[in-house]
Amino acid sequence: MAKEPENMIIPPLREMRGEIKELRGEVAGLKQQLDKLESGQKTIRQALTADTMMSKFVTGDFEERIFDLERKVEALTKGK
Repeated sequence: MAKEPENMIIPPLREMRGEIKELRGEVAGLKQQLDKLESGQKTIRQALTADTMMSKFVTGDFEERIFDLERKVEALTKGK
């Protein structure tokens, strides 16, 4: 009779241990997927930042050219 409670407890504990191992494997897989997603997001953020900086550079370049043209037009109109 002393072994009877032991027989009732140990099999469920072993079963639970196996389920825990499965869950750990699934969690590890999810962590890998999250790492890939975070890496992809980082790449997208870097691309957007680079695009924004390039746009600002191009816009600044055009503004500088327009400013130079305005000065030239102003100098021509004052010369007349």
